[in-house]
Amino acid sequence: MIKKLASTVSALATAAGLCAVIPGVAEAATPISQANTTIFGPRVYVFDPTMAATDINNVANTVFTKMEANQFGTDRYALLFKPGAYNVTFNVGFYTHVAGLGQNPDDVNINGGVNVTAKWMPAANATCNFWRTLENFAVTPSNGITRIAVSQAAPLRRLHVKGELHLFEFDENWNAGWASGGFLADSLVDSTVVPASQQQWLSRNSKWASWSNAVWNMVFVGSVNTPTGNFPEPAYTVVDRTPIIREKPYLYTSGGQYYVFVPALQTNTQGVSWAAGSTPGQSLPISQFYIARPETDSAASLNSALSQGKHLLFTPGIYSLNDTLRVNNANTILLGIGVPSLIPTSGTPAIKVADVPGVKIAGMILEAGTVNSPSLLEVGPTGSSLDHSANPTFLYDLTVRTGGAFPGRNDVGITINSNNVVGDQLWLWRADHGESAYWNTNITKSGLVVNGRNVTIYGLFNEHHEEYQTVWNGNGGRVYFYQSEIPYDVPNQASWMNGTVNGYASYKIANSVTTHEAWGVGVYSYFRDAAVKLHTAIEAPNYPGIKIHHMTTIWLNGMAGSEITHVINNTGGRVYANSPAEAMRQTVAEYVGTGTPPPTDTQAPTTPANLSATAASSSQINLTWSASSDNVGVTGYDIYRNGTLVGTSTTTTYSSTGLTASTAYSFTVRARDAAGNVSAVSNTASATTQSGSTGGSNGTGTEWTYGTSTVSSTQALVWFKPTGFTANYVIVHYSYPGLGQQNVTMTYNSGTGRWEHTVSGLGSGQTLTYSYTYNKNGAQYDSPNYTWTK
Repeated sequence: MIKKLASTVSALATAAGLCAVIPGVAEAATPISQANTTIFGPRVYVFDPTMAATDINNVANTVFTKMEANQFGTDRYALLFKPGAYNVTFNVGFYTHVAGLGQNPDDVNINGGVNVTAKWMPAANATCNFWRTLENFAVTPSNGITRIAVSQAAPLRRLHVKGELHLFEFDENWNAGWASGGFLADSLVDSTVVPASQQQWLSRNSKWASWSNAVWNMVFVGSVNTPTGNFPEPAYTVVDRTPIIREKPYLYTSGGQYYVFVPALQTNTQGVSWAAGSTPGQSLPISQFYIARPETDSAASLNSALSQGKHLLFTPGIYSLNDTLRVNNANTILLGIGVPSLIPTSGTPAIKVADVPGVKIAGMILEAGTVNSPSLLEVGPTGSSLDHSANPTFLYDLTVRTGGAFPGRNDVGITINSNNVVGDQLWLWRADHGESAYWNTNITKSGLVVNGRNVTIYGLFNEHHEEYQTVWNGNGGRVYFYQSEIPYDVPNQASWMNGTVNGYASYKIANSVTTHEAWGVGVYSYFRDAAVKLHTAIEAPNYPGIKIHHMTTIWLNGMAGSEITHVINNTGGRVYANSPAEAMRQTVAEYVGTGTPPPTDTQAPTTPANLSATAASSSQINLTWSASSDNVGVTGYDIYRNGTLVGTSTTTTYSSTGLTASTAYSFTVRARDAAGNVSAVSNTASATTQSGSTGGSNGTGTEWTYGTSTVSSTQALVWFKPTGFTANYVIVHYSYPGLGQQNVTMTYNSGTGRWEHTVSGLGSGQTLTYSYTYNKNGAQYDSPNYTWTK
């Protein structure tokens, strides 16, 4: 599993040797030139069964030749197949997404083969075969075998393999090369699955005729015909049913139109979702999605689409973001095709999600920029407290990457503050090879920090960060399959001390947590640069509600004298060499805490007092109150407007925005603590928003200037200029007769020092009504309403 890069064979020669061409029809009704002329742009090829098979093969093989060894390149591709049968055979390289466009996998049948090989690495080593996706099609392999030799970040979803599935590659001497995967979900294999040398694997809600073997850590959740045996020999972990899942949304076509299908939320499932017919769920027309293109879109345009209630569909490419994408609406979908990358360039998170239900983020790489970000994805703000169990947020097929392609820095990969979030195949990777993969260059503390309650993750891959890989602070967490390599490049023991303890555990459950459960936990070491010791792979409190099943530590390689001393806490033997066998691998079958948990906190915080409300503008009311106290500690406040929960705060202030002018509102506040205890309701405070004001072509606000001017017979330029501060963003809200309210993130003009937006469609004599929302020092404020007549 040691990811060493070596000289590679010619991509062209490999493609020629491996990609057999199956002749197609002599003439095609649809020319292949139309394949990449769809609404999704030139890097998305949409194939039609009337296209010549030879032409489809040529395109697929050309892409593979380019992408076979292109591990840190900037190219991205999606190869999409409309419903029908295809006589083609091709291999799948880096940053390539192969998917059927049917509503069900059997709507697209590829007769020939779709494979992932590992010939570009010496000895058929597949441990660097990352970043590719295969989903939603059936394949009938001409030789009876579909070969998918992959490691992390190469999910297989909604596949019907009509033959055997092999998860490894043979070298030239017919030895099985290394492989370090992997993930299979909602898939059917008619014959045997052969992992062979595949070191670990998670299979969720899938079915096969038989499963042949295990190496270190094979986990099965909600799957059918699972193998039998007692851990650790063989290394099988079987969970009969999947407690909660919503399968990943996917693109499909029907009646000449594109849709995104959103599978339904299901509980206690087993087997594939489409076994008895179509997967249950909802179809959304593509018109509800803003189709993002890397060559034209920016954070401003994407945030504008989000503010208008659009979902986002990211087409293949690299998106450089000078601002955070803000997901504030419940049920928003961010869906990537073609493995797009999102890179924050200003030291902010790439994506922040409000504490709202039902958000779905899928199929993308979140890559650290050169300016340090506190996290790359934040799900829920600090102090999030709402119950989203009826409609959880889901994260699917996400890579968080620090370094590899270029130097990157971030403190944490993903921070989960909201409750009830579900992850489905996440890889959080600090690069161990590639560009600037050095201890003091691609710096990141932890891959994942979970603060929310009742968070569930299927397939958590978390590697090489410089402190804890995973930090779990919320109660009720569940992890089904964990794979982690601790950092290779620790320069010396003194650089990697957790106080007086050697190193940082990979899997850290906070001492305050009383309920947590995990299945199939594997932690591996390769201390490449120094004889470093890690005291324990897993740190867990000693409470009865802490249960860890089937733990494994592996000494992959490393300097003599390096080791993982224990598996969990002070239990389990050390791993320190490749032989004898017990020096390389240690296991602990079960851990259940036996200590007495701390007394349950049932005392609620005191009631917030002295709540007051002040109208700041025609659309904003500011609240202040006196702090509550608690026997343990107040963690936040819930704010109610006219009896409805509208927000939370970790301080004793709150700004209620987006209100209507000249309207009375009443507010109350309740305090809460970490145990979920909630105070009594505060006093009620009421205020009436200011009346909307009018302005001429230019004007002065309390800390800004603004204006509107004619651009053309149908266009006007609206601008906003902060006075004495820098705005992180400005949103203009505008409407005119015949056009409902628009909410658009303005574009900063460095030449004028103003935020600007051009309004189109205005006729002479029409009145434009507008206002601004701006960000100052992390807080959001609203301006009064203004009017301007063209």
